[in-house]
Amino acid sequence: MAQSRIYFSIYKAKNPRNSCSSCLCHIVEIVQVDYTPFMDKTINFRHFAKVAPVRRLLEYAEAAQGGVESLVAHARSGETAKERWTDMDGKQTASSRTAKDAGTKKGSVVASFVSRIPPLRSGLGDSLGGLAAMLVALPSAIAFGLIVYAPLGSAHAGKAAVAGVIGTIALGLVAPVFGGTSRLISAPCAPGAAVLAVFVGELARNHSIRPEIIPLYVALVALLAGLLQFVAGSLGGGKFIKYIPYPVVAGYLNGLGILILAGQLPKFFGLPKDVTLFTGLFSPEYWQWPCIAVGTSAVFAMLLAPRITKVIPAAIIALGAGIACYALLARAMPALASLQDNPFVIGPIARTGAGFASTAADQWAQIGQIGFDGLGFVVVPVFTLAILLSIDTLKTCVILDAMTYSRHNSNRELIGQGLGNMASALAGGIPGAGTLGPTLVNVNSGAQSSLSGLFAGLSALAVLLLIGQFIAWIPLAALAGILIVVAYRMLDWSSFRLLKHHSTVFDFFVILAVVVSAVSMSLIAAAGVGIAMAILLFLREQVRFPVVRRKAFGHQIFSKKKRRPTDLRVLESEGMKSVVFELQGQLFFGTADQLFTEMEPYLSKCNYIVLDMRRVRSVDFTAANMLRQIHARIRAGGGRLLFSSVPQTLPTGQNVKNYLGYLGLAESLEDVAFFPELDDALEWMEDAVLSKARAGTLFGMGEILDMSNIEFFAGLSAEAMADLRACVTERTCEPGEPIFRRGDRGDEILFIRQGTVKIFLPLPDGATHHLATFGAGDFFGDMSFLDRCERSANAIAVNRVSLYVLSRQVFDEVSLHHPVTTRKFFERLSHAISMRLRQTNAELMALEQS
Repeated sequence: MAQSRIYFSIYKAKNPRNSCSSCLCHIVEIVQVDYTPFMDKTINFRHFAKVAPVRRLLEYAEAAQGGVESLVAHARSGETAKERWTDMDGKQTASSRTAKDAGTKKGSVVASFVSRIPPLRSGLGDSLGGLAAMLVALPSAIAFGLIVYAPLGSAHAGKAAVAGVIGTIALGLVAPVFGGTSRLISAPCAPGAAVLAVFVGELARNHSIRPEIIPLYVALVALLAGLLQFVAGSLGGGKFIKYIPYPVVAGYLNGLGILILAGQLPKFFGLPKDVTLFTGLFSPEYWQWPCIAVGTSAVFAMLLAPRITKVIPAAIIALGAGIACYALLARAMPALASLQDNPFVIGPIARTGAGFASTAADQWAQIGQIGFDGLGFVVVPVFTLAILLSIDTLKTCVILDAMTYSRHNSNRELIGQGLGNMASALAGGIPGAGTLGPTLVNVNSGAQSSLSGLFAGLSALAVLLLIGQFIAWIPLAALAGILIVVAYRMLDWSSFRLLKHHSTVFDFFVILAVVVSAVSMSLIAAAGVGIAMAILLFLREQVRFPVVRRKAFGHQIFSKKKRRPTDLRVLESEGMKSVVFELQGQLFFGTADQLFTEMEPYLSKCNYIVLDMRRVRSVDFTAANMLRQIHARIRAGGGRLLFSSVPQTLPTGQNVKNYLGYLGLAESLEDVAFFPELDDALEWMEDAVLSKARAGTLFGMGEILDMSNIEFFAGLSAEAMADLRACVTERTCEPGEPIFRRGDRGDEILFIRQGTVKIFLPLPDGATHHLATFGAGDFFGDMSFLDRCERSANAIAVNRVSLYVLSRQVFDEVSLHHPVTTRKFFERLSHAISMRLRQTNAELMALEQS
């Protein structure tokens, strides 16, 4: 392989205010980079941004002042143009984006890749890509048009073919302009054709509707479906399309494939209209061998073409093979050479643009013949069609994004598709979507922008106006052969793999149910079954999801209020009498029993049960009623039910606290309490347990403690107490007053004589995180006392606080003369810190085990 090099240049515009591709520029620097390792890959600018010379150019461009800089790459190589150059954002750039684009924002750097071919190749690539895509889309569009109107008989074949072409034109001219997804090709598609074919079949069997007005019903459904897509995109509904479960979509597409296959086999075998498919398949006397020969040639060409060449689309080769086979047969069978009353070809169609326009106008002139009863027929098909076309489009867009490192706008694309389908309906065409096959051909043919879609529409218009009369000679069996291959490829055979795993068997039966409904009843019934199955899938996942995220007893989870060793021993001994349930997800009728089952063993055994609802997303009436039953069981056992972090504003607008209060779980009940945070509930519960253990009094809650009453100093000799009293000073802080802040210099340890102190960690966004709470008889500030470093957090007085302050500097001076007192002090401090670490270890272990 010849060596490939890329030459990067920085161009600096002399006139930044009037920067354009022709402005006077001078070259700042040129470097060359070998891009041989990247050949045969999709090249992204990030590959080269890591190369030292290119990085140096970028740094220069960012630092330059007073001009507009553009980074340009020139590729020179003996290789063909296989690479697709992409810019920093992952979007493919056209070579025409030069210094003018860079000048839109002064001082910005735009990475614009210019291929080895001239700048005009950008527009040429879009035009060639659009032409190639049209050649793929047009035969399928004609075939889809025939599918839609097949229930009306061969007399409507010419109109059906033209409807497919008009749909290609309208979508190609409108959708790229308003949708804007780069390189996306929109055209009539199989899902839309299948839905409309079933709809036309149901109308044809309804003898109250005249056959000549059925095309108007089709146009009305297409118009309203397009309007629904437009409204959905305008209201931001594009993001909701992806929430349809894949098994439902897979089942629907499989059902569509089977329906298309069943609809094309009669044409493939040339069966009479009054012969059923099952009878005809097993009755060779009904077979038309010219149809079989033409259809077989198209099928083989469709399958073998990709192995021979990828330059010409397989559908074009297949159509050509079918026409050639028909032409050979016409030499031996003169009846085939006549267009009049020939059931093997499409048949006569309008030959002028005025004829097409007048046909559409005459069709819409009959709109008054559709009454309110007739509108009832179109409601379900409209919604079904809009959803399927939207899914097909957005699915293609996702694949296109992955190929081109771009990102589409779902809502904008739905608006474009809706307007395109509305235009198609008004012009007498059939609706469509962003189609994958023509889009892939478009990308591989060198298209670089959404203009390629516009070229596809213009090419289809040229075909209709210039050689539209030749469409009449297209053999129906050739189109049937192409569609049989398309339908076969629509079938997701990998769905059978779902039977191998127990967890996915239900998904397989969802697919099967939708397929059976589509084939045995109708696509409308399949849509209803799909919605029901989607609900079942949602319920299954919700029921599988555990509603209790974590369960912990009183000796496994503690509040942030630091307790003295004696208090910790009490809490540990009483720990099994209190339990905390952290709930999550949806509390509704599907998970209410799961919640009760989890809590039932503890309802009569525990004195305090805490329900933390911070992660709860919704509560329905069934779940609320279950909570009432849980409360009744707790009250019967003499316990109390505590709620924490109850959501007051959910995305649904529900205020859970008010909802529970309305249903009977209000704060006015003596055995029910609500707390803003879990830590508040834990602290209240711990205080209640300690108060009960001390016969209703908490030590040190009201009076100011003397040093001898603080547990840290308990048991010290009178001499040691005297030494320590000489070291400490007293300090009083008012509520809300900061005792110290993070970053303050200090070496003091502080012992609380009265009141409560909270420790907060400042966060970068200005908020704070509550770390711990200390009460009377406890101490804080020990880290700076030990390492003499800056304070690591803020200490704030919750209420009036009285403190003993012991400075390390003063303590060191005393320790020189009283080593025994120093040793005992550090022993007490080490023991207290170790107890805090053990408590933390217990909480971490409980968290890990849950």
